Amino acid sequence: MELKTKYQYTYFIYPYIIKEKDYTNYLYSLLKNKKCKLKIFNSKKDIGIASYFLPQIKNKLFWTLNLNLNEKAIKSYEKMDIKLKASVLSKEYCSFFEYSLNEDIPAKIGEENGIFFDISKVEIVCFSTGICFLLMKTVLNSTENFSDVLNFNYKFRDIHSKIGHQKEYDNIKIQTQKLNNMQSFEEFLKEIVGSNLATKQLNIDTERLITYSYVCLNQNSWNEAADLVTLEKEFEKYRHILPAVEQIDDITSEGELTYKEKYAYYGFSSNSTVLMTSEANIKNYTSLLFKYENEQLYHFLYNLHQKIYLKKLNFKISNTKKIIKAYNEFLNFTKENWAYEVTNDEKGTIIESYNRKAQNLDGIFKQLKDKYDLLYEQYEIKKIFYRKRAN
Repeated sequence: MELKTKYQYTYFIYPYIIKEKDYTNYLYSLLKNKKCKLKIFNSKKDIGIASYFLPQIKNKLFWTLNLNLNEKAIKSYEKMDIKLKASVLSKEYCSFFEYSLNEDIPAKIGEENGIFFDISKVEIVCFSTGICFLLMKTVLNSTENFSDVLNFNYKFRDIHSKIGHQKEYDNIKIQTQKLNNMQSFEEFLKEIVGSNLATKQLNIDTERLITYSYVCLNQNSWNEAADLVTLEKEFEKYRHILPAVEQIDDITSEGELTYKEKYAYYGFSSNSTVLMTSEANIKNYTSLLFKYENEQLYHFLYNLHQKIYLKKLNFKISNTKKIIKAYNEFLNFTKENWAYEVTNDEKGTIIESYNRKAQNLDGIFKQLKDKYDLLYEQYEIKKIFYRKRAN
């Protein structure tokens, strides 16, 4: 029996890096763009975010919550010219921007019988490290089939790819005056991101979009009488971002990258996070679907930023002339980011654990620390050696 959905959305995330010396100018370009504006969080409207994150992380990520409490501060910011705004924002750890589309972007995959969808929200998240993320929220139209969610996620995450299955992706059309084909999509990315060469230097995949997806199945598809074997096979496709026609023989979702509750399955990987739920639990479509795309999404981005930043530091130490600067940056990162817990929220602490496993954060950190310790020790030995020779 075809699984049917009650609610669904998928965020596709594109990571990119701005050189540190260009970061202020990049913020200036965003602020100068009339479609783009700083997202100011509201302590009343965004109460979930305010209560989810612990103080140290909340003050770094969502500093505008404090700005919102002070009307004078907001007015003072609004009166600044764009260059001054960019300079002020460049000193903040993280800034969020809303990219306003003239209208939702209706689009389809395939020809007449394609899968129609809207891009209903675009956000840009910039960290002072120069690491940024472009987020696009997509929602399918006029379909309740879970198979369409599978096929859409499978196809759209490679919309930017230049390799593999090219004929299949030739049929992707984004049907508006602005984004009416693949070329327009590339132009849209280039407008916001630029060349993104720095990301490629760090061996970050810039062709496959990161997938962050939510689906709530209707009660007839997932209830007490549901065939859990069939259901879990479909979840495996969802978790691995596979098409609906893929055959699943072995269920591996009991592994360390899957977290299960009754009527809610989380799946994690290095390039995707998914949540499949059932309307049999009312919280899944009255609160969890919102929490997943707010607190839990920003939590995911925070962990993703940590991973990319560690890779950036690893790249920096390849230049021996910058070893001391890079080592100090690593120590500062350890003290101000690595040492702090993100949340006390019960589900949030579970998500933190799974995010870290999926992104291999602890492994990357340890490898980098060992490398820094070794190189720093060698650097100090060389300093002593040349000092003795000079004497």
